[in-house]
Amino acid sequence: MTRVALYARYSSDNQRDASIEDQFRICREQAKREKWKIVGTYKDAGISGASMILRPGIQMLLQDAQAGQFDIVLAEALDRISRDQADVATLFKHLKFGGVPIVTLAEGEISELHVGLKGTMNALFLKDLAAKTHRGIRGRVEESKPGGGLCYGYKVVKLLDARGEPIHGDREINEAEAIIVRRVFRDFAAGIAPRTITRTLNEEGVPGPGGKPWGDTTIRGHVKRGTGLVNNELYIGRLIWNRLRYIKDPSTGKRVSRLNPESEWIVKDVPELRIVDEDLWQAVRERQGEIAEKFVNVAEGVRKHHRKNRLNGSRRPRTLFCPV
Repeated sequence: MTRVALYARYSSDNQRDASIEDQFRICREQAKREKWKIVGTYKDAGISGASMILRPGIQMLLQDAQAGQFDIVLAEALDRISRDQADVATLFKHLKFGGVPIVTLAEGEISELHVGLKGTMNALFLKDLAAKTHRGIRGRVEESKPGGGLCYGYKVVKLLDARGEPIHGDREINEAEAIIVRRVFRDFAAGIAPRTITRTLNEEGVPGPGGKPWGDTTIRGHVKRGTGLVNNELYIGRLIWNRLRYIKDPSTGKRVSRLNPESEWIVKDVPELRIVDEDLWQAVRERQGEIAEKFVNVAEGVRKHHRKNRLNGSRRPRTLFCPV
């Protein structure tokens, strides 16, 4: 009897855990019609279809296929396996080498033609989806509404429009968290190191962003990229969007950020969201300048030390017995 392995995945916010079982159910029905024996099920829940590298279910499926544990892989559709053309092609090649075909309810047995055409269609779908998402977020930013997730120091305003539909994107100051924001700014400006600040906050049991413990990078971040609590210009009532873009590292499947040209930034004044006054903001900027200058001086000292050592080394024998 033909042994079959089932694979299912979901990731969209519009889907739910039951989507996995729905996919398995219709695959089981197909296996029953074909009189195939189901010997394994593999799933990845809440994980993007854009890359297989970070998906444990698909990795385990490939490992078991190479070990000869089943004869066929059955899924609802090819895009349930992956929307990345290169990933689909790679998986197809590995399974084909192991003599394991991929069969889907939507496309039937997958061939090189499916991989090429469907992969191209999925790549175009992802590109179009990204463009539409980007355009939608920009529309909110143009209305002076934050374009990202909920920032520490703020809370969501739940309002309804004239039709009773929820209005998304409105924020207001969370006074309890705003107190912590100002405290962090004052401590940083006073010369207290981010690690000391975070240790104190954690010892006091103050929840960090997202309810997680505080970390020093959460506070100091990256000045040019505008990351980190002390670099967030929303705290001075200045909303900046599109400062960064994100691309996938093909070697890891993880997204990495790249700084966009300043001409592409979208900047809006939102004075009602200001938490930190101008004097305190500038005090932090001065403190960052002092830190940057210190590190420049230290780096120059290290370079001089290395140059000096290279000169000294040129006057000494390279080995104990072979003078140069």
